[in-house]
Amino acid sequence: MIDLKLLRDDPERVRASQRARGDDPALVDALLAADEARRTAVSYADNLRAEQKAVSQSVRGASPEERPAVLERAKQLSTEVKEAEVAQTEADAALRVAHLAVPNVIAGAPPGGEADFVVLEHVGDVPSYDFPVRDHLDIGTLLSAIDTERGAKVSGSRFAFLTGDGALLELALINLAMAQATAAGLIPVIAPALVRPEAMEGTGFLGAHAAEVYKLENDDLYLVGTSEVPLAAYHSGEVLEKLPLRYAGYSSCFRREAGSHGKDTRGIIRVHQFEKVEMFSYVDPAAAEAEHQRLLEWEKQFLTLLELPYRVIDVAAGDLGSSAARKFDIEAWLPSQERWLELTSTSNCTDFQARRLGIRMRGEKGPQAAATLNGTLCAVGRTIAVLLEVHQQADGSVHVPKALQPFLGGRTELRPA
Repeated sequence: MIDLKLLRDDPERVRASQRARGDDPALVDALLAADEARRTAVSYADNLRAEQKAVSQSVRGASPEERPAVLERAKQLSTEVKEAEVAQTEADAALRVAHLAVPNVIAGAPPGGEADFVVLEHVGDVPSYDFPVRDHLDIGTLLSAIDTERGAKVSGSRFAFLTGDGALLELALINLAMAQATAAGLIPVIAPALVRPEAMEGTGFLGAHAAEVYKLENDDLYLVGTSEVPLAAYHSGEVLEKLPLRYAGYSSCFRREAGSHGKDTRGIIRVHQFEKVEMFSYVDPAAAEAEHQRLLEWEKQFLTLLELPYRVIDVAAGDLGSSAARKFDIEAWLPSQERWLELTSTSNCTDFQARRLGIRMRGEKGPQAAATLNGTLCAVGRTIAVLLEVHQQADGSVHVPKALQPFLGGRTELRPA
């Protein structure tokens, strides 16, 4: 949730953020009205309770002649207080609905939609090959590493088995990512893949992206699409005594991929189940921008270890999730399609998620909302796809980057079965 003080002090900034996102600025005015209505309801109920207390105390001192009128007023006030409290509860609920409808206020993101990103840097050279380029599924089939046919037979479309070197490559990537994260001081976490509704709502995944989320109706639980969700909710309702806190969470992730029909249906680029290592930080809001750059640098280091060419983009406001004030994506080159493919992203959510989840820190003026940030260190399926394609060789073998070799028994290449 956005800070209501910011809304009251500078509503035009929030409206401008809405316009930059391509969202309705009228939602800001609806929130202002709901905030004012709630404050009016609270003030009215408080005044009635104060009067009720005063009248109750005056009963003892009332004369026999005054007592009937005082008792009648006390009875009347009791009814009015109950009605005012009901109205306050309704105003609270209306404010929450209006509050949840307004996404985070952008902070530095370029305006526009999905195509309006800004390229910040290129790292490495786009590879060229003197042989016909195979895509990752053809390579994975040669290596007996990816089996989408049996994945579809067992589970349906957009599922796959990773076998042999495919399975070992997944474990190697997870271990490399965790090794880098722990060396940088992040706390490793194996996170639950099922969470309660309040965790999903608190992180902003039940808004525009609700159609992508799997729900277990009988249990009122959701399958996470990223361990950002359980890591954000990990400290919900707490006052954090010492910041920063940094975690590296591993979990299986699940996405329905609603609305992505026809996109990347071949192979393992866009699937319903995948593994991911996600970084998550709790910091003082004043340190959030610096932390955002820190997470980005760790992502860049990881892709450099994998010897992949990539570019960094500043995602446009209209392509941000509701919780993000700014997001950087790193896209790697996918040779078979001759395009850039998102491998990692990092978002500064400022104090938006923390307000929803009740996460506070000790500030100079007492407890205040903390800031949360997230960054994907390794989305394994996509990373495997890019690795196989970028490092493919003419004979169907695949070069293993030096950093991965210790996690694959010292092997320098993967060879066809």
